[in-house]
Amino acid sequence: MVALGESTTAGGWSTTPERCWVPILASLINDFQSIPMEFFNLGIGANLISTHSRSYEHSGKPAANERLDKHVIAHRPDLVIISYGLNDARGGTPLELFREELVDLVVRIRSHVEPIIVMLGPYYMTDFTLGGPRWGHADLALFKRFNESVHQVATDKQCLYVDALAANGGTDWMVHYDGVHQNDLGHRVIANRIFEVLAQNCSCLAKKTKEAEKTSARWRDESTLKSDYGC
Repeated sequence: MVALGESTTAGGWSTTPERCWVPILASLINDFQSIPMEFFNLGIGANLISTHSRSYEHSGKPAANERLDKHVIAHRPDLVIISYGLNDARGGTPLELFREELVDLVVRIRSHVEPIIVMLGPYYMTDFTLGGPRWGHADLALFKRFNESVHQVATDKQCLYVDALAANGGTDWMVHYDGVHQNDLGHRVIANRIFEVLAQNCSCLAKKTKEAEKTSARWRDESTLKSDYGC
């Protein structure tokens, strides 16, 4: 698994690396696989989707489109998580340019490998002033437009889509005190939401448990609970 994204992917700001959604998701997947999956967290803070993004010169480089070969394709992944939109919206990237660059990422990946691709848009945040005027071009309404664009690209390109913006139900207590990043609870919810989408679309995740259920011990015993009622 390769997770390509921004600081929200890199882990900012979970209290430990293990509490970031990327390793949590990997752990959930590995719990249902016989062969452990290796994962690579390739999130970069202040990262943008493209060298053509408006705030590229002031961003965390390299952009997604210039690091795709080394950071994604070279790993020959079976699963790719693409998580962009938050910084591009905040940095003033035109929505149509963002959409075109997102499509191009998918096309380039599939020209070399055929992984399952999962797309996430921007995450819920509460402070759109962090970073000053250069990163102050967005609000929740624009996030929703970017989120819908990610959804549309995922549908058009037959990728899986995860609504990260709605994952925490608009609750401020799942956002880090900086107002931008997810806290530990938010990371857990994001990981769970991605896993739910994978489980609903990837029957291979059920293979191990479907085999185990045939021979697992019948451990349930409600006799004590029932005895109080003379059952």
